[in-house]
Amino acid sequence: MSVSDGPEGQQQTGGGAAPAVKDSAFLRACRREPVPHTPVWFMRQAGRSLPEYHKVRQGIPMLESCMRPELVTEITLQPVRRHGVDAAIYFSDIVVPLKAIGVDLDIKPGVGPVVAQPIRTRADLERLRALEPDDVAYVTEAIGMLTAELGGTPLIGFAGAPFTLASYLVEGGPSRNHEHTKALMYGDPQLWADLLDRLADITSAFLKVQIEAGASAVQLFDSWVGALAPADYRRSVLPASAKVFEAVAGYGVPRIHFGVGTGELLRLIGEAGADVVGVDWRVPLDEAARRVGPGKALQGNLDPAVLFAPREAMEGKAREVLDAARELPGHVFNLGHGVPPNTDPDALTRLVEYVHTQTAG
Repeated sequence: MSVSDGPEGQQQTGGGAAPAVKDSAFLRACRREPVPHTPVWFMRQAGRSLPEYHKVRQGIPMLESCMRPELVTEITLQPVRRHGVDAAIYFSDIVVPLKAIGVDLDIKPGVGPVVAQPIRTRADLERLRALEPDDVAYVTEAIGMLTAELGGTPLIGFAGAPFTLASYLVEGGPSRNHEHTKALMYGDPQLWADLLDRLADITSAFLKVQIEAGASAVQLFDSWVGALAPADYRRSVLPASAKVFEAVAGYGVPRIHFGVGTGELLRLIGEAGADVVGVDWRVPLDEAARRVGPGKALQGNLDPAVLFAPREAMEGKAREVLDAARELPGHVFNLGHGVPPNTDPDALTRLVEYVHTQTAG
């Protein structure tokens, strides 16, 4: 099933987009321009909450599924068809570029990314080579297929931010307290800075591949950065994130930055250079706008747990988000984190319809 708007709506390669895409509600909101309705998309909209996703991925390991262009295309399109969201997000995983440069890792079901040999010394750092476009040729192929299908619907590319990638590499997998990560950051600040700088280059290269293939916007996920105090973020993380945003600034596509538990970091996250700052559910959007400062659109920020409440309660909480965003010059409606795996897909469809209906006109 195609969601194409026809040839006049199709995207172009090289980071550009046809008029129908450029004029979409999502891209207009990112640019802080007037919109016909508040645009909606969901982090983790493509994947685990959809029965059609489980059907097409049956028996295929996660990382392998990220390397099959036809499968990536189908999975990315599924929530656009089902929910009528205002943007697609490329189906992948933040560790894909690390796998592509030869890091021995796997995504274990129920655990997450696991790295066979954690990086904790300068000799370990030398294992991280530069990412070349040919390393991820399947990404270019998949995005070409997607933009041909999506028509006037924008495609968001994404990557993991240097801090979060570093945390996985140093810890060897997911971590609650990031002990090894912080020990390296505090104990060998030069090695830490070199590691994040290397990861910034890898991340920048990965985002460039996606933009040049036709992505209309990119999001940098810093999932674990909420574990840091503001002073540590400014000194030890912000320079690397800023390097990534600067590296893709010349393409002119909106750049989104999101982290969890980042209420105390919002101004610094805005300073890193994104055009849109993602906000989790802990800070109301009007207060988040005050913390971030002027010149940025905001994205968020319904608590994902609300999806499990009765419809009236969910709509009431969505109304609170919309009310808090009423005076913002640019707002993209999203959850404050990813879609939980056991979410009823119909709840997401109803939520999209509610936001569109409430904000139309």
